[in-house]
Parts: sequence; structure tokens; C-alpha cells
Amino acid sequence: MFLSTFEKQLDGKRRIVVPQDFRAQTAGPFDGVFCFPSIEADCIEGGGKSLFDRYAGVIEELEFGDPIRSALEVSVFGGMAQLSYDTAGRITLPEILCEQFGLTDWVVIVGLGERFQIWNREAFQAQRSTQRDMARDGLANLRAQQRAAKLSAAG
Repeated sequence: MFLSTFEKQLDGKRRIVVPQDFRAQTAGPFDGVFCFPSIEADCIEGGGKSLFDRYAGVIEELEFGDPIRSALEVSVFGGMAQLSYDTAGRITLPEILCEQFGLTDWVVIVGLGERFQIWNREAFQAQRSTQRDMARDGLANLRAQQRAAKLSAAG
């Protein structure tokens, strides 16, 4: 699993050192990561072969010609880059993705279980606060629903 949050400096060639734990998660026949523009946020999403396979599976479930399938194919497969590690454990981010998400100096790499995201540092700080509030509210609502279900089952 990809866990934790790291701040890394993007060098002049758009390279960042991928955390060692993340590199270990992607070990296999392809020594690197798959990255593409995130569908859910203004950042890069990445992961190993298992993430690629998961997206491919979701896409394959949809009928050929389905507009959602087409949108996913363009967004995921069309935007995807296979990024190999160099000897120092770095990947070079595609220029187009750096421009799209304003990645110029410091970036934040956020582990999300089976995937990770690469953010502009300032954008992530704003997103983190919003996500924390949403998580707090969502957890409180979930607990209230669970209590109501227990009371309903007991009564």
C-alpha cells in the first residue's frame, strides 16, 4: 500500500525521487509507475501495475461505445505515461502534466492505499483542509446512521 505524505523538490528536469516504500510497492516486470491526470482532483494520479489493471477492469466492464467508457479511455489510457525509475529512484514527470497542474518546484506525494497522487504543494494544502472537513463530517454521519440502525434493530 502507498501510505503517508511526502514533500519532494522537483528538479530542473522535472525529476522527483519516489519514496523508497512507494518504489517497493511497484516492483515487478516494469520498474516504474503509471501516471495520468487524476479524474477526481487537480493532480497527477499514479500507481503500479495493479492500479493500471484495476482501471482496465473498470473500463472493460462498460460496453464498447459507451460514452463513459470512451471518457475513461481518453482520460486514463490517453493521459497515461509509464515512468521508469532511474538509478537514483527518480521519475521524470511529463512536461504536459507539470504544466497542467502547476508543478514547478515543491510537490507533495500523497499515498492513498493502492494509488498515490502528486500535487502542487499549495494546491494540496488547500485540498487537505477540505478533505479533512469532509472526512470528519462523513464519519460523523456514518456513525449516526450506524446508531440509528442499531436502535431500529433493537426496537
